[in-house]
Amino acid sequence: MSPAPRRRAALLAAALAAAGLTVLLSGPPAAAATCPTTASGGASVPFRTVEAECSATTGSAVGPDYTQASIASEASGRQAVRIGSGQYVEFTLPAAANSINVHYNIPDGSSGRLSVYVGGTKLGSGLSVTSRYSYVDTGFITGSKTHHFFDDARLLFGQNAAQGTKVRVQVDSGDVGQATIDLADFEQVGGAGAKPANALSVTDYGATANDSSDDTQAFRNGLSAARSQGKELFVPSGRFEIGSALQIDQTTVRGAGPWYTVLHGNNIFNNGGASGNIKLYDFAVFGDVTERNDGSPDNAFHGVLGNGSVVSGLWIQNTKCGLWLMSGASSNLTIENNRIQDTQADGVNFDGAVTNSALRNNYLRNNGDDGLALWSNGQADSGNTIANNTVVQPNLANGIALYGGSNNTVSGNLVQDTNALGGGYLVANRFSSVPLGGTVTLSNNTALRAGALDPNWQFGVGALWFDARDQAITGVTIRVTGFTAIQSPYEAIQFIDGNGAGKQIQGVTIDGVSVQGAGTFVAQSQTQGSVSISNLSASGVGVTGTYNCPYPSSIPKMTFGGSGNSGWTGTWSDCSTWPAPNSGPQQPPQSGSNIARGKAISSSSSQGGFPPGNANDGNADSYWESANNAFPQTLTVDLGAAASINKVTLKLPPSSAWGARTQTVTVSGSTDGGSYTTLVGSRGYAFDPASGNTASASFSATSQRFVRLTFTGNTGWPAGQVSEFEVAAS
Repeated sequence: MSPAPRRRAALLAAALAAAGLTVLLSGPPAAAATCPTTASGGASVPFRTVEAECSATTGSAVGPDYTQASIASEASGRQAVRIGSGQYVEFTLPAAANSINVHYNIPDGSSGRLSVYVGGTKLGSGLSVTSRYSYVDTGFITGSKTHHFFDDARLLFGQNAAQGTKVRVQVDSGDVGQATIDLADFEQVGGAGAKPANALSVTDYGATANDSSDDTQAFRNGLSAARSQGKELFVPSGRFEIGSALQIDQTTVRGAGPWYTVLHGNNIFNNGGASGNIKLYDFAVFGDVTERNDGSPDNAFHGVLGNGSVVSGLWIQNTKCGLWLMSGASSNLTIENNRIQDTQADGVNFDGAVTNSALRNNYLRNNGDDGLALWSNGQADSGNTIANNTVVQPNLANGIALYGGSNNTVSGNLVQDTNALGGGYLVANRFSSVPLGGTVTLSNNTALRAGALDPNWQFGVGALWFDARDQAITGVTIRVTGFTAIQSPYEAIQFIDGNGAGKQIQGVTIDGVSVQGAGTFVAQSQTQGSVSISNLSASGVGVTGTYNCPYPSSIPKMTFGGSGNSGWTGTWSDCSTWPAPNSGPQQPPQSGSNIARGKAISSSSSQGGFPPGNANDGNADSYWESANNAFPQTLTVDLGAAASINKVTLKLPPSSAWGARTQTVTVSGSTDGGSYTTLVGSRGYAFDPASGNTASASFSATSQRFVRLTFTGNTGWPAGQVSEFEVAAS
């Protein structure tokens, strides 16, 4: 966007200083680390996330590291920033905000606070932080190690901060001694909601906010009255203590908003049975679950929702699970627009007999098991849709998992940074589930850095995988279309019988897939059967195209059908060994593919919060900006090896808030990073939001490793600006 708000922030800081208020004077920050690649898709959320490693800091980089039980492995992008006394991470607001939510880690056994500065002025209240919910051990799960290192802490600023304002998280004297900062979410939170007309207030039944008294009975009385009178039960701002579980049916509970109304307890609702029409809106549930105990229902909601119920606008944190639906049939549910984070186990689990229901537009992070799971336990989950959700960093399992069930759809989701004992998306006959049946559809889903080394099997798990562990996957139609796998640590797609008995996998059709980086293989099969893969385009394959080694070795290999594939030739020949990721010759990229995304990138300068890594992260809404009023400026991408190229494409954010502008740029190339030759001479490139804010330049095919842009002018702002710098393979 137009950088004008940064000028307003500077003027605000000057005004505060003139008024005699304490204004933070900053020393020079360390250079920002390489920003992780981002991906589109998933949930539409009310906040903007900024990675610590993409921000100004005087701390030290942590990661990237994919090793199980390392702190970096559980960070978004597998990197974070560690700060100690006097050190900080300084975020630049990408949009106006009045709140911050920080994803952090502190040493085991510690607690305290972190100081927060907005526009250079320290807020009176900082972020309360604790390791109480971290460093979890689950010895009953084979292969698990100490995990769940991060937690979240949130704070309202008490003021509105404009886009471009600097928000600093710092370790001051008296604060916790050390913290590792992964990211911060910034949100413009609206005012607290008012009691709807004709609603009952729980405070009229004796509930008292912000004290230590148990409000359970007051809530029970309020729920009973609301149901008998056919009215909503309103819960105003404040924290209410729920010491024992509530039962609910045919009733609506509405809060003042998840930043204002907090129900505090480990198991707020527990239904052994319900007819339905339960509506839960706009409040937070904060638990105090410090260890995972699968014999205890420590879930925000546990049990039956019945027919036609809605759960919307909840913020759930520090419980065992967000919602665990079991003990009876639930149907026609809508579970949407929720934020479920830092749970000890699943985010949401449909534990059998849930039908024709929608899980949509939810955001999940740091869940201790599957983010979203349909487990057809005893009775099939059928006719359900999991759509447009984001799952980040599930610790011990998958982002999204289908365990059996029929006619379920998974569409438009984003799963990111999965860890050991799982992958990105799983379709399986597993955990004694009712077998897969009917038509199972996966469409337009994205996996980013999904998959991991399994500590038990000692081979990689895929970004998308199919497991015939309990019984063969047959008699079902499974259709996968529009799947994108980006920077998979191991294979992109996997077929396996997890019990090693070689059961068949049939009926899987995969069509229209983009694999943008895979540590080992595009397709890895360890069982028999017949599947079809068509129109799969791959680049950046770390070993070779296919692994096809069934276990036991006496059974036939998987038969791969399909057509229209490119970028992934070759089959691994030694079934007695597993290659290390990225240990094979890189396969040539497909002509026209962008080979600059996610590669090392540097610049002659950058504004804090707008580092060069923003220019090839795949996210057109983030951007690099050079120092102002200091032309010429350069932006250089290292392709990692010499490659034949013939085109560069430059983008600015597509938002209409960006005015049209012309940037004067020279395109150069180099084979060694020292001596550059001109590929396209200096010329003006017009960027117009009406036509996508995109410009490109073609040139004769040439082999180059480094591609440099040199900026000497910009009619819209006195700096070089790029949101995406793409280099096309010829």
